[in-house]
Amino acid sequence: MKLATVAHEGRTTAAVLDGDRWRALPADDLSTLLATTAPDRVADLAGAELPGATPVLPLPSPRKVVCCGLNYADHITEMGRDLPKHPTLFAKFADTLTGPEDDLVLPHGLDVDWEAELAVLVGAELRGADRDTAGRAIAGYTVANDISVRDWQKRTLQWFQGKAWDRTTPLGPVVVTPDELDPVAGVEVICRVNGVERQRGNTRTLAFDAADLLAYVSAFTVLRPGDLVLTGTPGGVGSGMTPPVHLADGDLVETEIPGIGTLRNRLRLTDSRS
Repeated sequence: MKLATVAHEGRTTAAVLDGDRWRALPADDLSTLLATTAPDRVADLAGAELPGATPVLPLPSPRKVVCCGLNYADHITEMGRDLPKHPTLFAKFADTLTGPEDDLVLPHGLDVDWEAELAVLVGAELRGADRDTAGRAIAGYTVANDISVRDWQKRTLQWFQGKAWDRTTPLGPVVVTPDELDPVAGVEVICRVNGVERQRGNTRTLAFDAADLLAYVSAFTVLRPGDLVLTGTPGGVGSGMTPPVHLADGDLVETEIPGIGTLRNRLRLTDSRS
C-alpha cells in the first residue's frame, strides 16, 4: 500500500493509492491520520477519488525525527571513522522537513552536502521494545535526504547545528507499507546531483537496520505513531571526496529508492531565508 499527503483543489489531504488514482483519507495529512488511526485500518477508510492530486510533504508534524549517522560501512570509511558499536544518533525538528519537489533555500557561503537515506515511519507506540516488537511497529518507509551544512556541522563535536536547518530535509513522495518493501532483503538508495550519480548503496549493508534502530531509540525515549527514524546514508557524499565537493546554487538533487519514488529538490542560495 502507498500512502501520501496530497495537494488537491487548494488543500491537502491524506490519501491512499488505488491503482493509479489517489483516494481521500479522513485527515488533512498523514501525521494527523496516524495519530489516531492504526496503519492496518487505513485502507478501509478510503473515500472519493482525487483526480490531479499531487504528493507533497507526507508527514509534516512528527513529534520526533531521529537520525542515525555512520550506518553504512563505505560511508564510515570515507568519513575516517571506525565501525560503531552502537548507533550514532542525532535529532531534527519537524521544521527541517520539506516536500518531495520543494526548493532547498539556504544562505550563500555554506558548505552544503547531500545524504540520501531510507526513512522509517513508526506506526505504534514503542517504549523499551525488543527488536521483534520494533519491527512489527514499522508502518512504512519513505525517501529522505539529510541535507547537511558541513561547515556548521564541524564547528563542534555535536552535529545538530549542521543538520537541523529549516526546510532542508526533503521527504516523500509516498510512504510504502512493509508488505510491499523489505529493506532487510535489500533496497537501493541512490542520489544524483545534476543527473550525475553520486551515491548508490543497499540497505542490506546497514550496520543497524530499521528494527535495530527503533528498538535502540525506544530504550531511552518513547516513539509514537507518526515519528520518523532516518537510517543513515551510504558512501559518496561530497565531503568525502578529494577535494571535497559542495552543492552550488541551482544544483538539482535527486534522491531515489526504487519501489518508493524520487525526490527532486533544487538548491537556492539567497541573501534571505524568509
